[in-house]
Amino acid sequence: MLRIRQISLVGFKNYEAATFRFDKRIVGICGNNGVGKTNLLDALYYLCFTRSYFTRSDQSNVHRGAPGFRIEGHFDNAGQPTTVVAILRENGKKEFLADGQPYEKFSKHIGRFPCVIIAPDDIQIITGGSEERRRFLDALLSQLDPAYLQQLIDYNKVLQQRNGFLKSLADRRLTDPHLLEVYDEQLVATGTAIFQTRRRFLQHLLPLAGRFYTTIAGAEEPLSLVYDSQLLQTPFRQLLRQGLEKDLYLQRTGSGIHRDDIEIRYAEEPFKNRASQGQRKSLLFALKLAEYEALKQSRGWAPLLLLDDVFEKLDRHRMRNLLDKVCVQDEGQLFITDTHPERIRREMEDIGMDFQLISLPITGETP
Repeated sequence: MLRIRQISLVGFKNYEAATFRFDKRIVGICGNNGVGKTNLLDALYYLCFTRSYFTRSDQSNVHRGAPGFRIEGHFDNAGQPTTVVAILRENGKKEFLADGQPYEKFSKHIGRFPCVIIAPDDIQIITGGSEERRRFLDALLSQLDPAYLQQLIDYNKVLQQRNGFLKSLADRRLTDPHLLEVYDEQLVATGTAIFQTRRRFLQHLLPLAGRFYTTIAGAEEPLSLVYDSQLLQTPFRQLLRQGLEKDLYLQRTGSGIHRDDIEIRYAEEPFKNRASQGQRKSLLFALKLAEYEALKQSRGWAPLLLLDDVFEKLDRHRMRNLLDKVCVQDEGQLFITDTHPERIRREMEDIGMDFQLISLPITGETP
C-alpha cells in the first residue's frame, strides 16, 4: 500500500515553512479560503509528478520574497520507505531527488508514486475543448506506461519542429523538401504508437467510467463515451499527404493524434449541451474514479487520491456514493479539503471511517 507519512514545505506558495505528518489513511484538511488547503494538495501532487497541477511556471510557486522552494516527502510503499525532494533554486534550476539520488530526466519519476487529483477547475474536462480531455488521458497513460510518456514527448517535439518548418517555408527562409519528409516519418512512427495505445486503453477505461457514472448518479442514463481520432479512418501517413496543402497555407499541422478527443454524448446529443450541473460533475468524478481504478489495477495497490473542495460540488446523495467508493471499498490514502471541519467529521462518522483532521490557520497567519 502506498502512503505518504510526512511532507515539509519551505518557500512553496503561501508556506514560508511548515511540516505536516499524516497518521491516518484518510486525512481531512480544513480552514478558511486562502489559508493553503489547495496549496498543500498541490505540494503532494508535485512530489508525484515533478510539477504543479495548477500552474505551469515553477517560479509562480515560490513564496513571496523567497529565493526558491523546497518540498520533501516521506513515502512508504509496501514497507519500503522513500524520501522524495523537489528543489527550485534561486537561479531557476530545478532538482528532483529520490533517496538523495537526482533524476537526470524528471520523466523517469512519473508513475513511481501514482496520484489522482480532483479539483474544481477539472470540470473543463467535461465542458472544455478536446485539449482538456487529451491532457487528462495523457497524464493517466504517462503514469501507467513510461514508453508512452517518452513517445508523447518525442511527438510534441517533432510536431513543434514541423510547424516551425511550415512557417519557414511561408517566409521563404527554408526550402528543403526532404526535411519535411523526415518530420513526417518521425510523426507517423510516434503518433501511430500513441494512437494504438490510446485506442487499446480507452476500450477498457470508457466503459469503466460509464459504470462509475451510473453508480454516482444512482440511475441508468443514456450516456455515451467514444474515442474520436482521425487515425480511426485513415492511416497517419495518408492524412499528412492529404493535408499538406492546407498545412502549408495555415503554417501548422492540422492532422494527427494532437487532434484526438473523447466524444461525450447524452441521448445522441453533445453531453455539455444537455447535462445539468449535477450530471456534469458526476461524469467528472466518474472519469477520475476510472483513472483511479486503472492505476490501482495496474499497480496492484491504490494511488493517492486528492479531493479539493468536493463537498461544494456534489449533492449529499452523490457525495455519499463517492465516499463509499473511495473510503469504504478501497484502501488508498485519501486527502480531502473543506472549509467546514464539521462536514468532514459528520461524513466520516456516518460511514464509520477513522480519519485525521488538520486545521490550517485563518487567513493572514503563517501555516
